[in-house]
Amino acid sequence: MLSHDSWLLEALRTGHHWYNTVIDDPTRVEWRQWGDGAFTEAQASDTPVLLSLTASWCDSCREMDIETYAEPRIAANINEWFIPIRVDIDRHPRVRERYNMGGFPSTVFCTPTGKLLTGAAYLGPDGMRQVIDSVRSVWDKRGADAGRVPQALTDDPTPVGTIDERIESHLAGQLELKWDDRFAGWGDNAKFPLPRTVEFALKRKQNQAIETLHVIAESLYDHSTGGFYRYADNRDWTTPHKEKILDTNAALIRAFVNGYLYTGEETLLDPAYGTQQFFIDQLWNGQAFGKSIAPQSESESKTAESEATVDARRDLTAYAGSNALMADALLTLSAYTDDKTAYEYGSRVLGTLESTFIGDDGIVSHAGYDETPGELNISSDTAHRTEIEDTDPSEPILLLEDHARVINAFVTARQVLGPDVNTLTNDPVLVASVVADAAIDALSDANVNGDGDADADGAFRDGPTTGPGLLDRPLRPLDGAIEMADALLKLGRISDTDQYKTAATDALAAFAGARDRLGVQVAGYGAVTARVTRPLLFVRMGAEAGSDLHRAALRIADHEAIVIPSVTDIQDGTAHLTRGSKTETATTPDEVMNAVSVLTD
Repeated sequence: MLSHDSWLLEALRTGHHWYNTVIDDPTRVEWRQWGDGAFTEAQASDTPVLLSLTASWCDSCREMDIETYAEPRIAANINEWFIPIRVDIDRHPRVRERYNMGGFPSTVFCTPTGKLLTGAAYLGPDGMRQVIDSVRSVWDKRGADAGRVPQALTDDPTPVGTIDERIESHLAGQLELKWDDRFAGWGDNAKFPLPRTVEFALKRKQNQAIETLHVIAESLYDHSTGGFYRYADNRDWTTPHKEKILDTNAALIRAFVNGYLYTGEETLLDPAYGTQQFFIDQLWNGQAFGKSIAPQSESESKTAESEATVDARRDLTAYAGSNALMADALLTLSAYTDDKTAYEYGSRVLGTLESTFIGDDGIVSHAGYDETPGELNISSDTAHRTEIEDTDPSEPILLLEDHARVINAFVTARQVLGPDVNTLTNDPVLVASVVADAAIDALSDANVNGDGDADADGAFRDGPTTGPGLLDRPLRPLDGAIEMADALLKLGRISDTDQYKTAATDALAAFAGARDRLGVQVAGYGAVTARVTRPLLFVRMGAEAGSDLHRAALRIADHEAIVIPSVTDIQDGTAHLTRGSKTETATTPDEVMNAVSVLTD
């Protein structure tokens, strides 16, 4: 297995850069990059657009390139009749959410302004020929009038409602309703790991959560090299898709260590440690983690040796939200186990987020780059200028998911590392607050609408309502609201700032009217609304981070509790534990555990 530095040098030699993975293009299509230029060209020539949404880890995307886009006649027809645009869905998540056809690749035909004509997922040569002919026929007859805007982008109001205990109760009931009592997990089709659902179940249906973690460890964890596969095709968790995505793996590390928190089962830590080491060995670029790694072919039989070679498709692009999620996971692992590796890499990622991704105004850049497009902000011993074929000076910024995850990572840092983190310039709460202020100001409907009046709907948009195609149409995703509200509620409690609590509550209320229509995939909504509807455990202490008292508080069997060390207005060596109107005081680890028992009664 290559060392960290050896892998970086090998990556540079073979063209696998930190910012962009270069993969030979087997197609004959004259792809444009996503941006204003391609759509301006389409509008000037009144030519429909073909969007190809792909990812470096997507095996089916690669197969479609080889089987369909490389076919000479198909490529010639596309080049003649359409403006073809290739979109990396990791680099442009807002495009992904607006044009996803239910899987990747997504093959989307649009008007020159980006309105939808038709689309599909994977298309073989015969299917592509039929769709091309159909789109040409529709375009010749109706032109741009044939385009439509998806319902989610019509700017209809969100289903506002009241936040109450019925939300958590309904989603706990969904756990029972959708539980697969034969194979574990939820649902009877393809099995996704659903780490947030597992964490919700840990306090409501703990037996389901733990059983699911064991099955994930058996079926989706790579026992040869570490890391979790993305999902399994079948109900019984067989036929896994073997790409390993940073987001999924980070969330699963946290879910597994939270499972350990409740049970003390050491076996639940094994996949967490193995996944941590895998991503350090394979996707650590010196300052942050890359996005993904996947085998060259889904049908290839992998071994530990072949997985470690450069034949695997690696994307070393460092994304803010993905790295923030990993920092949160590693710091959580460190909090429960005192693991020094998790502590080190979690802290280093925080430093990179602060120095590279977060602007002075709190706005988070989606990918790490310096002022000059294409210039990478990396350490001097490996500094180099990377030429990026599709450099775009307007890289995505101010994305809801990025800001939510960054806030949460720094809130976790304040709980685990304390106010003074050696990799940071500022107190983690200050960093989180600046990012939160930027997100609320720019993305919350409750802030200001276009007329300058307060808007009753407090939903968060997924990003600025600007850009080509359908990017100027607001999208208010529930999953993004869940992450942002969770982060803001914790930040509001730690900083005692009502603005954050109000923004979070408004964001949750924006979807409460759809309570009865929510399923297990968004069970995290129940966990976050519970922070509003019932008292949760809050621990403030004069003891320093890393002290025995602090370590004991972090290991209370309640992963939704908030623990704050180094509080200046509390006597050194003393902890105040609060749940609602009840308060207990502790000065030793044993007293901490006794106080929790009293507060739980």
